[in-house]
Amino acid sequence: MSANDWANKDFYQILGVSKDAGADEIKKAYRKLAREHHPDSKPGDAKAEERFKSVAEAYSVLSSPDKRKEYDEQRSMFGGAGFRFPGGGFPGGGFPGDRGTSGQGTGTGGFDFSDLLGGIFSGGGGTTGQRTRTTSRARRGADVETQARVTFEQSFEGVTIPLRMTSDAACTACHGTGARSGSVPRVCPHCEGSGMTTSASGGLFSMTETCAQCHGRGLVVDDPCPVCMGSGRGTSSRTMQVRVPAGVRDGQKIKVKGKGASGEGGAPAGDLYVTVSVSGHPVFGRSGDNLTVTAPVSFTEAALGAEIKVPTLSAGSVTLKVPPGTPNGRTFRLRGKGMPRKDGTRGDLLVTVEVDVPSVLSKESKAALEALRAAEAGTDPRSELFRRAGRA
Repeated sequence: MSANDWANKDFYQILGVSKDAGADEIKKAYRKLAREHHPDSKPGDAKAEERFKSVAEAYSVLSSPDKRKEYDEQRSMFGGAGFRFPGGGFPGGGFPGDRGTSGQGTGTGGFDFSDLLGGIFSGGGGTTGQRTRTTSRARRGADVETQARVTFEQSFEGVTIPLRMTSDAACTACHGTGARSGSVPRVCPHCEGSGMTTSASGGLFSMTETCAQCHGRGLVVDDPCPVCMGSGRGTSSRTMQVRVPAGVRDGQKIKVKGKGASGEGGAPAGDLYVTVSVSGHPVFGRSGDNLTVTAPVSFTEAALGAEIKVPTLSAGSVTLKVPPGTPNGRTFRLRGKGMPRKDGTRGDLLVTVEVDVPSVLSKESKAALEALRAAEAGTDPRSELFRRAGRA
């Protein structure tokens, strides 16, 4: 990382100590923060790992009398609020003791934290570098997306459906190591197992990059697994039960936590996202949380009024009172008869009446309509139309 990226960092503030703090106080603060933010204590937490690196960077400067002196001088020169230098570093090419390359994952020059951190964490021998190697290979599993189709009725009631999934997983032959059975990977000598390499940028700070030799894994496989060709990954097929909630919408995504691809190095699995496709229905439609239906009524029911039965998705029916003089296309709202919502309430059922005009009439019906026409003689339903058109 270049000096400009860290130019405004206050190392004293990062460690929570004053500018006049002594070496013991700085060391004590560092040990406390290192224990709190070390990746081993929070596996898979990227923010904790970044915080740990920041704390380590601050300590590498403040624990060195030479580096601390030059750091303080530069802060004083630029008002103590951050500093920048041409070329991205301190004058003279950096602090004494900086190395051109380092296998340490913290990018802190020649400072070795193994002697200090070795005593912070009990219950497991090994150096800090070994602990970093363990956590650097931990990768959360990838998220997996799939699709599922349900009927309109199932979207109304909710349903549990079986899903056959094929996703990325650890190779079953080598159990994710990438090495042939009977052999084990070795620690990458280029990065010392950290998966990262650092190089000096001509100043206090260093550039950290993914190791080109092990591609960030921290391990080198000399005898690859013939099944996965050394990748340590394969595919896994499984059937799982997924609950589709009542009221699900067409195109809605359902998240199933932890059911995606398996993680690496003990990291958690990814999540499964199921996009639900809802089939159409021959009678009902949907508008938001409301159900819609078109109910035919006869001319006499619309003219004289009636009580009609309207079907519902819950396999029953509901009574709708059609008032006299109801026009074709009028919509009635039946509250609480629609789609279920998350809060336990329901949308409404919107019923649009459609006046049914018969194409064939019986003698009795035709005679009745002729009598009605005679009774309406002299009444022109279009007179108002022409009046408004200015041609009355």
